[in-house]
Amino acid sequence: MENNSWYLRMLHWREVHVKQRNFILILSFVVGVFTAIAAFLLKTVIHFIQHLITEGSSHYNLNYWYLIFPVIGIFITSLFVRKIVKDDISHGITRILYALSQRKSILKLHNVWTSLVGSSITIGFGGSVGAEAPIVLTGSAIGSNLGRFFKLDQKTLMLLVGCGAAGAIGGIFKAPIAGLVFTLEVLMLDMTLTAIVPLLISSVTATALSYFFSGSSFTFQFGTYEPFAIHRIPYLILLGIVCGFVSLYFTRGMNRIEGFFRRFKNPYSKLAIGGSVLSLLIFIFPPLYGEGYNTIVALLNGQSASVLNQSVFLGLGNSPWVIIAYLALIVIFKIFASASTTASGGVGGIFAPSLFIGCLTGFVVARVLNYFGFLVPEANFALAGMSGLMSGVMHAPLTGIFLIAELTGGYNLFMTLMIVATVSYLTIIIFEPHSLYAMRLAQKGELLTHHKDRAILTMLNFENFIETDFIELHPEMYMGELVKNISRSRRNLFPVVNPQTHVLVGIVMVDEVRNIMFRPDLYDRFKVSKLMTSIPATLNPNMPMEKVMEVFEDTHAWYLPVVDENKVYLGFMSKSKIFDSYRHVLAHFSEE
Repeated sequence: MENNSWYLRMLHWREVHVKQRNFILILSFVVGVFTAIAAFLLKTVIHFIQHLITEGSSHYNLNYWYLIFPVIGIFITSLFVRKIVKDDISHGITRILYALSQRKSILKLHNVWTSLVGSSITIGFGGSVGAEAPIVLTGSAIGSNLGRFFKLDQKTLMLLVGCGAAGAIGGIFKAPIAGLVFTLEVLMLDMTLTAIVPLLISSVTATALSYFFSGSSFTFQFGTYEPFAIHRIPYLILLGIVCGFVSLYFTRGMNRIEGFFRRFKNPYSKLAIGGSVLSLLIFIFPPLYGEGYNTIVALLNGQSASVLNQSVFLGLGNSPWVIIAYLALIVIFKIFASASTTASGGVGGIFAPSLFIGCLTGFVVARVLNYFGFLVPEANFALAGMSGLMSGVMHAPLTGIFLIAELTGGYNLFMTLMIVATVSYLTIIIFEPHSLYAMRLAQKGELLTHHKDRAILTMLNFENFIETDFIELHPEMYMGELVKNISRSRRNLFPVVNPQTHVLVGIVMVDEVRNIMFRPDLYDRFKVSKLMTSIPATLNPNMPMEKVMEVFEDTHAWYLPVVDENKVYLGFMSKSKIFDSYRHVLAHFSEE
């Protein structure tokens, strides 16, 4: 395409006639339009598949199809991913974070549609995950690939990725403010005020089109809610603490279960184990089927007894403790259902599971408090629980507050949502510094953060700083040969390596031998093994750049050798070269 004359003429015309800032605003509008269409298609296909599968089933009898359909959905999705996509499209938000940190904001073109297909099949057939992360990945891929099409720079690509994410949240939830806040909090983009305008345009455009496609109703309709009351603050703080610990359980539990599935290399083994666990859990706890939004609506509208429909627990009656125990078990087993869905080959996200568990957690806490006579509104606590789990799992309190307010129209509940979301976040942050999205990347040092120094170091590529033009010495070389190498080298230090294994054993500094290098009578007396010094520290290519700088600071060195895991010499790294690149990147991303 780059060689087509029309394409080059179009790029040239755009550069001459449309200012960069205006062009970004136009693209942000286009991204908002496409993400809204993608969100509408995804929700439509999911609901269509679910309607076909559940149509005609009784609300009161056990549905044995739950033992089959989820496995079929994961099997079809797994085949689609392995045979057609041939790429990993799971964990959409994590993939966006990785692209921002390590791939210069480049997302592959197939991400524009593959997540839509995979998640619609997975969720439509009953996979216990959400459609939000796939649509966010889709929106971000739309922004990234539009920017690449018009040959825009990395800084602008990053902004368009954020526009796609904001538009996706706005489009699928009808929540424009949450779309903006999500991009700043979860994707951790360090945006200026000028850059926020395109995010708003994408989010508002997608939300407006979503209203056009599906009407003005809120995602979660509910009847009445009670206004904020000061005397309930202690109970809200209690709920926030509970949400924080449930978020911790969700985060670590999901991570460990997925780690268990990673032990199995055969995809059919994963499918057999994960599909069996998922189907059995859905059969026992039908609210685990799909996103679970019907259960949320039922609890918000005082229809808690209906959650027992089609369940083996239906025969136990609908006493308060039966419902409390049933919902508490669902909270416990939801992570097993969600992790089994994604780890066995399905495609989906944790947005919906977070909202689902949060609603159940808030409702259970309220029901228990009411049982003991404290009289708190269950709908309010269910909403606040959703905000608390969103805040805790994603480490995004503002997203939790604004998203729940916009999802339900409960804008008068801001104080309630703020208290629970803040306390939940403060609780989990004590035990877990990173969200479930960011955990894996943070462990590898590949996570872009709001900390500007760390963010810039994350964007630097280790391999680009390895210098290899150093003359290697052997321990058995005599000083005369060392002097010859010094005379023809531009460097003041020399690595000493084992000639057989190439393992680094020491270094020779010119300053250390300068006082004897002009004495020819010593050339045949001293070997390099006698002249070399020990290595203050070594670096390896798996080190995050932040750790590299810590090693430089600890050793006060300007050059450090780079070795692999077997201590084989690879080259040297210069602190001054890192500083030069750091200043260049900082200047680039600080420009308005």
